[in-house]
Amino acid sequence: MYVVSDHALSAKDPADIIGELKDRAEVTDALYRFTLGLDLRDRELAASAFAADAELESRATTGKGEPGPVMTGRDTIVETVLATIARLDTTHVVTNPRIQVNGDAARLTAIVEAQHLLTADHSRNALMKNRYTVALCRDGERWVMRRVRVETVWHAGDPAAVFG
Repeated sequence: MYVVSDHALSAKDPADIIGELKDRAEVTDALYRFTLGLDLRDRELAASAFAADAELESRATTGKGEPGPVMTGRDTIVETVLATIARLDTTHVVTNPRIQVNGDAARLTAIVEAQHLLTADHSRNALMKNRYTVALCRDGERWVMRRVRVETVWHAGDPAAVFG
């Protein structure tokens, strides 16, 4: 499930190293596109992160790690998530990406900190530290997310007040 290899790069030849570094940057960029798209409410940017047949399972909205429904399809994912955070001010920070590339498939493990504040009342908020596990596929020169699992590691504040 998690990328736990004991080294970053598998390539040895300088030309292959450059290709692997490019792939790794593009893999991470898929998650950056999604989270920044949420923060900016930019549907197009958020959607660019997903394959058309993507799946997203979030265990984050309750703050208790309980499984939520699996969302299927790029448009469903983006519309559902944007609707969920429509009344919130959000910021997402992505860190600790671990990546494994295997041809046209890749896996990514990362930590995403998500601050959610009710737009109308910032005293009602939830700070969530989430672990993302992502399966990606190559889409031309970029990578897109195919399967995403979001699991809350810990939270502060009141996720129920924020998410209802």
